[in-house]
Amino acid sequence: MSENSVFPRVVVEQARSCAWATTLDRARELVPVNPGDVSLAQAVQALRRRGMSVADGLLPQVTVDALRETDVYVIPHLARQGVERTTGDLPPVYAPAELDAIEQYVRAGGGLVVLAECDTATSGNNLDELLGRFGVHVESVVVQEAAGDRRHGGNATWVRSDIAPELGGQGIVAAVEGAVFYRTGVLDVPADAVVLARTSPTASPAGRPLAAALQVGRGRVVVFSDSDLFGDDCIDDLDQRTLWTNAVTWAAGAHQDSASDGASAVARSADWVALKSAVEDLRGLQGADGAVAEPADHARAAELVDEIVARIAALAPLFAHDAEYLAALPRDFRSWVESGFARPEFDESLAAFRPDLDRADGAEHLVVFPMYTQNGNAGKVFEAVLLRVVWPEWLADVERRYGNEKFLSVAFEDFTPGYDTHSAVLFPETVTVARTPEFHWGAIFCDREAARFRRVTGAASEILSLQLPPDGERLVASQSLAQSTFAMWDLIHDRTHSRGDLPFDPFMIKQRMPYWQYALEELRCDLTTFREAYRLEQEGHPYGLPVQLAILCDRLFRFPITGDRVRNYDGLGGQLLFAYLHRHGALRWRDNRLSFDWKELPLQVIRLGEEIEELYRTGIDRSKVGQWLASYQFVSSYVAPGPGSVWAKGTEALPLDGEPRGLVDLVLPDEFPLNVFYEALRRKMSAVIESARGITASAPIEVPA
Repeated sequence: MSENSVFPRVVVEQARSCAWATTLDRARELVPVNPGDVSLAQAVQALRRRGMSVADGLLPQVTVDALRETDVYVIPHLARQGVERTTGDLPPVYAPAELDAIEQYVRAGGGLVVLAECDTATSGNNLDELLGRFGVHVESVVVQEAAGDRRHGGNATWVRSDIAPELGGQGIVAAVEGAVFYRTGVLDVPADAVVLARTSPTASPAGRPLAAALQVGRGRVVVFSDSDLFGDDCIDDLDQRTLWTNAVTWAAGAHQDSASDGASAVARSADWVALKSAVEDLRGLQGADGAVAEPADHARAAELVDEIVARIAALAPLFAHDAEYLAALPRDFRSWVESGFARPEFDESLAAFRPDLDRADGAEHLVVFPMYTQNGNAGKVFEAVLLRVVWPEWLADVERRYGNEKFLSVAFEDFTPGYDTHSAVLFPETVTVARTPEFHWGAIFCDREAARFRRVTGAASEILSLQLPPDGERLVASQSLAQSTFAMWDLIHDRTHSRGDLPFDPFMIKQRMPYWQYALEELRCDLTTFREAYRLEQEGHPYGLPVQLAILCDRLFRFPITGDRVRNYDGLGGQLLFAYLHRHGALRWRDNRLSFDWKELPLQVIRLGEEIEELYRTGIDRSKVGQWLASYQFVSSYVAPGPGSVWAKGTEALPLDGEPRGLVDLVLPDEFPLNVFYEALRRKMSAVIESARGITASAPIEVPA
């Protein structure tokens, strides 16, 4: 699967007599004085900045086979030569067989976007006949607006239209408040169509659809009654650029994929199957510290070690890049046997395992260590993992920009029971060793993070009646897109821990501090990643917007309701984000429906990040306890503390003259309980959260229609 295949493939008709050119050079041939008046070059570029591939439709005949190669077929205004200055040599009329082909393509799952015009009846095209197959008709009339405040530039035929208020700014019209239609016609649409924009009550004709979207079979159709609103001269008026990219993305549909071609050859091999089985049997003999305590079990443990070492030797030729590590593993195993199966210490093999030195996309690694798994198995028993590095060139480019030479994005091929859990990381810190070594790498399983994000966000959206933007809809549907999104999120998040104004050790999880300090640190890193993703989106990086959506949804829907409520710092970070967005109007919960102000939302998320950074910056001038108190005041100003909290009573109730540990002891296990929204969501989502335990990329994801 190519990197670009996760984004829609778009074809813009250019072979027929078309009033719009897809390149500025071609537009100059039509209108040398003002090429922007007939150019869709910026519209094409806007799609490409979202990762889409865009090509000209130049075929002399439209066929079903040709259309199958694209996700969205765009037909700009077609007109016979003489009526308009046009590009393309073919007449602006589709033959009956071509109309059949387009209809069949749409009903089978294709996307169609039509940019009509007010003079459809005189243009010589048969787009109205095509659209009639889907129940849509374009009326050739020039809308006139009587109200001065709805006349764009004072022109009565340049009509400002508010986006249909009943849509609430959600779904296909996310972050779209208004658009201008220039000499526009109107539409007749079927009852099941979603009207995106209408003429105003003061317009003639009044209250008529200007744009509509409809589901047709398995496919989608979007129709605009004016084509000028996406031309180079107009696309940046009001929210037209966003409306354009939303419409094309929505028309492409939310096609599902698994991002997996099945188990690798190594995972299917007899040597791996035997190795995995032996490790699982050995785990059953180990105690929580990794030792085999019962002397009666030592003979069996020795047999299993022999089997493991033999299978590692058989598999080693497949992993030449790990030769030093795979040679060290048997020596550590032998040392463990000679110790009488005491607590295993795998210092030599851990030091030799350096996957960070050659981050090659698709490279496989065989990992066998005594270890615990974060959010998984607390016992320091043996685990065996087959993993694959996810390191496409575009991600390598992001790493070069942000500098995180220790980060590895990986995906599971197979694993032992310690990873049949919520754990999605492989860190050298978790390996059992005698002396703490220098750590050179950290790996995060983007496939698991993506799969559980998709499952949880898909279910939460259905339960909360949330209409995600088209890009969010595709993110939930596509494992490939989600995996790449999480790889970029994790890369930027991971490097943020060591940067910025840091009034304390950024890896303070090893210290004894109130857990809201951990919550703020993890949230700070995610909000910094969000801000960087927003900046990358403005620069045209295709994963900029998906990363923002992933951070928002994972933080709000999964983090607060996953795990128990004992010092749940990740949960508290999600609670804080929810409360902040709700307080500032970017999040709404009304009529049992969740919605966002998608236009305002990124600005508010970034603002919260800035407030946390200011808390950090000023914290440098405070004592440790002073920073704890300032952080508590900040968090509790948005998230209500528990009724029995001593901390909530203020400094007068706290023993500030004693050791700091006394203050930590006074923190309630659930100092900041869930609000009523999350209490209800947790009850409804508990089975979904549990189902994401041990999930992999190949697991089926229930995506709401």
